[in-house]
Amino acid sequence: MANQKDNANTPEHLNIEISEEVAEGTYSNLAIITHSNAEFIVDFVNVMPGNPKNKVKSRIILSPMHAKRLLGALADNVRRFESENGEIKDLDAIEIPMNFGGPAAQA
Repeated sequence: MANQKDNANTPEHLNIEISEEVAEGTYSNLAIITHSNAEFIVDFVNVMPGNPKNKVKSRIILSPMHAKRLLGALADNVRRFESENGEIKDLDAIEIPMNFGGPAAQA
């Protein structure tokens, strides 16, 4: 039988499940970040050309500690992505056509 000291050295494993609906994901091309002294709020929006009113698709609320951990994890993943795929161009440097590359709409 293992004692408490042995259990303290055993790595813990998280058992995480994801529903099919959540696994499909929600596309977002805009994130709006606000904060208070107790939390960071990240609203994810899908902005579509010609749509005068775009809705928040998802809101994530994080503690300041978890917001900082997310920042580090995103930075690490961007570095790894760029090392494999090349530099990600900033939107300021890329001109996005209003039709998002598809055929122009006609009435």
